Amino acid sequence: MEFNLQEHPPEKCYKLLSSLVVPRPIAWVSTISTEGITNLAPYSFFNVMGVRPPIVAFAPGNKPDGSPKDTPQNILDTGEFVVNLVDEKISAQMVESAKPHPTNVSEIDVAGLTSIESEAVKAPRIKEAPVSMECKALQTLEIGGNRMVIGEVLRLHVKDGIVDEESFYVTGDYAPIGRMSSPDNYCRTTNGFRLS
Repeated sequence: MEFNLQEHPPEKCYKLLSSLVVPRPIAWVSTISTEGITNLAPYSFFNVMGVRPPIVAFAPGNKPDGSPKDTPQNILDTGEFVVNLVDEKISAQMVESAKPHPTNVSEIDVAGLTSIESEAVKAPRIKEAPVSMECKALQTLEIGGNRMVIGEVLRLHVKDGIVDEESFYVTGDYAPIGRMSSPDNYCRTTNGFRLS
């Protein structure tokens, strides 16, 4: 089977790529608007992209009219955001935050989550998240109808018991979920194995 992606509309390309390139980590991005309204939305086109400096990138889609959604608009306005990672315990709240809500409504409140103050940015962290990365926006790329936000990680918050303080390796109870095929399939990360 072969697909010429230049001949298929974006919605078909999305179904193929988002179902075949798996699992994908989830960036649960919290931002704050210039009016002080918090926003929280998940994005699975996301990953860490380097360490000198430490950078992450995620690709939020656009609204149907081509304008930015709340998350990228807030980042364009404020220059900052927080990436919170999602484990099974908070996966239902993540799904709730993905539902469409008016711009003046905080998904943090709707999902019953707790926002806590960040150290280096104004956007809040999510207390329930096992990991939060405070980020300064470096660049937003627009390629065709795609938008990709690149940010430098300024502060990393990890719940106690996950990272070994001497080796810096993850040794404790950490089980983020990953996005599998669209629209609503996810995977656990508790069934890992080692190769050497």
